[in-house]
Amino acid sequence: MTDLRIADVRVTPIAFFDPPLLNNAGCHQPFALRSVIEVETEDGVVGLGESYGTKAVVDGIAAVGAAMVGRKVTDLNALWAAARAPGEARAEGYTGKEAIVPRVVAAIEVAMWDALGKATGQRVVDLLGGQVRDRVPFSAYLFYKFAAHADGTGDDWGEALTPEGLVEQARKMIAENGFKAIKLKAGVLEPEEEIAGLEALREAFPDAPLRIDPNGGWTVETTLKLLPRLTGLVEYLEDPTAGLSENAQVQAATDIPLATNMYVVENAHLPPNMAQDAFRVILSDHHYWGGLAACRQLAHICDLWGLGLGMHSNSHLGISLAAMTHLAAATPNLTYDCDTHQPWQTDEVIAGGKLAFEGGSLTVPEGPGLGVTLDREALKRLHGNYNACGYTVRDDASEMKKHWPDWTFGRPKF
Repeated sequence: MTDLRIADVRVTPIAFFDPPLLNNAGCHQPFALRSVIEVETEDGVVGLGESYGTKAVVDGIAAVGAAMVGRKVTDLNALWAAARAPGEARAEGYTGKEAIVPRVVAAIEVAMWDALGKATGQRVVDLLGGQVRDRVPFSAYLFYKFAAHADGTGDDWGEALTPEGLVEQARKMIAENGFKAIKLKAGVLEPEEEIAGLEALREAFPDAPLRIDPNGGWTVETTLKLLPRLTGLVEYLEDPTAGLSENAQVQAATDIPLATNMYVVENAHLPPNMAQDAFRVILSDHHYWGGLAACRQLAHICDLWGLGLGMHSNSHLGISLAAMTHLAAATPNLTYDCDTHQPWQTDEVIAGGKLAFEGGSLTVPEGPGLGVTLDREALKRLHGNYNACGYTVRDDASEMKKHWPDWTFGRPKF
């Protein structure tokens, strides 16, 4: 075996069909933007990664990838240094100004792990420290949604804007995938309506752990008023209001653990979170924490401080899902079933099609590295979607106004 130096890093932006799912920031556009990263070694081994497809991230991956040519696939320190060289840039994203550096690092880092695993005949889960669970459980991720996009494009799910619609959506998703836990994306309708949706889900699924995520859409006052209805109903309350200190006020008033993937999303957020006892569950995401190694470090911090640990999801395809599964399988203190958008996707970029859930969980894909390979024809088709769709940034707000012209963004809003 050679010293596994990088010969080339390629990034291909793609777009795949996304249903009109609603959240506090608006409505999903007809296409979700992603990127596929290929790290090729001098020996011709190709490692795969998947990340965001917004222009700032894609451009960053291309620039940092070029700087990594000639480096070893194990040189994560060089990767971070190359990404930081232009400065700690931020770009407008779903949760405001989002850090570009860790997103770029994560995109390339996963492909480096995959290349290392393929070159040495080892699975990524073993490179991360070894497998601690045979199966990785995921949750049913429910959304309020329109029946079709503004252009008339529909899907197999139909409309869900009432408690009855949510229950029907949950029945379909659980029947197809076997999920045990249920998460509701909220911050869309009046909070009392959303709690009624949760209560309908509890009646339909009496044993399912429930979660709700208003994406910072409720005020502190509204959240405090709702706490009696949420007590005993949810296993955690995710980002109910906007801001660290504001959520700390809520956490001080309840034994329900607050979870976050919005206000503790980088190392600098951890000390003030601990000092204020704002969030007791951190929802990790290797895409924006800086990769698999960074999330392993985060898991260790959570273990030291007694924090719960889960895994956040954004719209993704199979390369990301495989990476999430390897990471979760190697993380002893993963407390909660992971999030995933996979049931909402109809496209795929890995050979053999979508990874299949059994009993709401996945096994680690077989084979070295991530255990998945690229479907070149699918990559070509999805890249064609990207070129044709006409946008290079995510814009839920503008999409929402096509459906509800008087809609306005607010965080908090209700």
